Amino acid sequence: MALAYAAFGLPAMAQDMTSQAPIQRVEVTGSSIKRATAETASPVQVISREDLQKSGKATVSEYLQTLTADGAGSLPTGFGNGFAAGSTAISLRGLGATSTLVLLNGRRMAPFARADDGQKSFTDLSTVPMEAVERIEVLKDGASSTYGADAIAGVVNIILRKDFTGTVFKAEAGESRYRDGEQGKAALTWGKGRLDEDGYNVMVNAEVYGNHQLMNKDRAERDWIGHGDIRPWGYAANTQFAAGYITAGASSPSPAGALRNPATGNYVSLPGCSQFSVTTAQDPNGGCLWYADQFRSMQPQIGGLNLYSRFTKNLDGGLQFYAEAGYSKRDTEFTLVPPSTSSTVAFPPNAANPTGVINYGNTILMAASHPQNPYGTAVRLRYSMFDVGASKRSADNEFSRFVVGLKGQGYGWDFDTALVHSQSALDLNYSNMINMRVLQAALGNPSSQYFPYYIGTQASRNPASLYAAMVTNATSHSTTQLDIVDFKASRELMQLPGGALGLAVGAEHRRQKLDNPSLSGTLDGSINASYVAAKGDDNVSAVFLEVAAPVLPSVELNAAVRYDKYKNFSSTTPKFGAKWTPLKTFAVRGTYSEGFRAPGPAESGAQSQSTGNSTVRDPIRCPGGVPAAGGATQADCAITIGAVKVGNPNLSPETSKGVTLGVVWDPLANTSFSLDGWKIKRSNEINPLSYVEAAALPTAIRNDNNLVVNGVVQPNTGTLLLSNAPYQNSSFTEVKGIDLDVKQRIPLGDWGRATAGLTWTHVASWVRAEKNGTRYQYAGTHGNCDTSNCAGTPKDKISANASWDRNGFGVTLTANYRADIENTYFAGDKCASLFANGSGAPGNCRLASFTTIDMSARYNVSKNLQLYGSISNLFDKIAPLDPLTYGGLSYNPMDASGAIGRYFKLGARFQF
Repeated sequence: MALAYAAFGLPAMAQDMTSQAPIQRVEVTGSSIKRATAETASPVQVISREDLQKSGKATVSEYLQTLTADGAGSLPTGFGNGFAAGSTAISLRGLGATSTLVLLNGRRMAPFARADDGQKSFTDLSTVPMEAVERIEVLKDGASSTYGADAIAGVVNIILRKDFTGTVFKAEAGESRYRDGEQGKAALTWGKGRLDEDGYNVMVNAEVYGNHQLMNKDRAERDWIGHGDIRPWGYAANTQFAAGYITAGASSPSPAGALRNPATGNYVSLPGCSQFSVTTAQDPNGGCLWYADQFRSMQPQIGGLNLYSRFTKNLDGGLQFYAEAGYSKRDTEFTLVPPSTSSTVAFPPNAANPTGVINYGNTILMAASHPQNPYGTAVRLRYSMFDVGASKRSADNEFSRFVVGLKGQGYGWDFDTALVHSQSALDLNYSNMINMRVLQAALGNPSSQYFPYYIGTQASRNPASLYAAMVTNATSHSTTQLDIVDFKASRELMQLPGGALGLAVGAEHRRQKLDNPSLSGTLDGSINASYVAAKGDDNVSAVFLEVAAPVLPSVELNAAVRYDKYKNFSSTTPKFGAKWTPLKTFAVRGTYSEGFRAPGPAESGAQSQSTGNSTVRDPIRCPGGVPAAGGATQADCAITIGAVKVGNPNLSPETSKGVTLGVVWDPLANTSFSLDGWKIKRSNEINPLSYVEAAALPTAIRNDNNLVVNGVVQPNTGTLLLSNAPYQNSSFTEVKGIDLDVKQRIPLGDWGRATAGLTWTHVASWVRAEKNGTRYQYAGTHGNCDTSNCAGTPKDKISANASWDRNGFGVTLTANYRADIENTYFAGDKCASLFANGSGAPGNCRLASFTTIDMSARYNVSKNLQLYGSISNLFDKIAPLDPLTYGGLSYNPMDASGAIGRYFKLGARFQF
């Protein structure tokens, strides 16, 4: 088979010290007080360097997205049609990446330069150098009292190596069982100087990596995976990734071209469909049916570079100087479908267009004198511009971070202070975009120099000068910047019955800026894309205090409070915790915390606006989940619409309250067990009006293919296109559940050692309440579909692993499980997808559960050389067919390994 990724001669973590080692005091994520034990009142999951390497995952984000606490709103690599394409992020508790604070060595990083969903600022995990990671600590309760905003759902603290000596070179390559999706990575780590002996250490890490693009059509033989056309599995032809079909009074974009017959109001396809579409079972209504998998990427092409260096120097008087420098460059390219002539675009209202919306499907006409128009009058058309070609989206991101700090002891205090500068720059380049005004003239204005624009089978007659004027690249350059100065200090104040009373104090000042201009040509609706922009800045000053009080040998109480001052508001956030240890092997722990999230520039900026897309049921054309009489189809029961979201300067910050209660138990010498219940209520939420409610607004923009019942036209019943969903402080979201974490070590004597572990997250409830009082329960359903890629909220996620090591050889098996989910937008709703016969889809309106097994192995050939490898999705399980999500073609993005198929990696690690 293959040998897998693992550690070679790695040091044990501080938390795993043997009893003979001297006790060291460490700072644990979520607290600023150093302590001798990593077990605090807060639940913290520690991921070691060895855990990362045994997983076989290539990046930090790939590993973190396997955590059972990760949920809806997580950003996978393959989500190429999202706002933040080219980035990756984690979403603890499914509360979104913006409510999960990501730290690097305990400090913030500049966020990705484009907000997810056009709204939410977040930290891009792809900027973190995998080979430089020492450990990752995941705090699973709120921590605004220590870190300030955004730590509502928890904190992910990525801690990089600080005292490395020697030289290590690693190289690895991977390929799927289909001989595609190739990826490669090489990394060099060098360090010199031991702090205890030489008084200094310098470390440099460099890694380069690349992934080949994987297309959906490359999985054409893998059952439904990557297929837009899912009729063989019982669905209708016009599902969400279909185009070119004709319905009563309407047509979606066709590569042959479809013209509206003025006598009947119905569209008629031009000839030549077989020249363009690979779909053989064609539209019985005469359309030219085609599907997105003919063009769209499954996984992007990626090229990247990560650099990280750290210098540490011991100074006189117990002081230590340190400096960090990091740089990351990641270029990502996705392929999407060709443009069409019937886009609906939104942009800031202006004098020429006070509505800020243009429905080009109604305004772009083929002139009466156009050679391909047989009707003698100007007519509407629906045309997908295959002659222009597929659009490619390039997202080139550069990230840099510099830290200069000083820490030491003085007057009984341990202190740490630093200056941090971090910035991110994102260049977007969307190819084959259309200058809609040139297009409009080329089709409909006989006096234009570009007229006539031939479509479909006659497109070869068009001159190059027409395409030079009509086809353009849309670009933008976005930046974020974060500057921090901070100071914190801790000490022991006095002895209590259980030990020393610990105190920590600190202060921080941050200056943060975001400048995300929209793509060129979108300000006035002149290209086939909506306006998406955000701009803003803020200055934040904060002070905090924390106390840890071991009031009895078995009882420790702790408390923290932080005050943050923003331009327009201030926030005070407390946290309280308690841990009772009646037995050396058993403890009860619990916390209460409050948190907040400040309105981001995309939400509150006066110059901010975005148009998002999501799948909804049209309440007019599909009432009660059944297509309405008069021309509606099942496509109206799961239609993708746009919603315009505009910045609101009057927003208030979100607030939260969280509670955890759990036990930690070591029933046997080599067994550890923890069980924690948790509940988070996020109030005064900043949300756009839900897509469900936006779709029902009477102001929603529709096409004019109105329903006709008994010969009577029903006004304002055409196909839903766009609605308004302004940002507002809505009511609340409340989530609650339990986490289980079990670890078992198994000494085997001459047969080596074995370990086993299991983590399980159960989401008991995930409720969102709207401002009007409507409540939606998402636990165990496919919602919340207002959140990135509509991946759903399974009630249960489990990750289990087992490892065996002996004489330089080791093997690890990891199982990842997600529970089945109802294919409904929210609990109690009608089925969100239907088979062609009208019954609920997929089987019994449930998306099946999914489990994959990964295997990794490693072998120490010599003292200096290790070979390793991994097999992801060992048994080549196929992801269940998911007809609703828009994050993957007919599969759920949570199940990406089941779409890609069995994947092999081989590598070597050489230590000089």
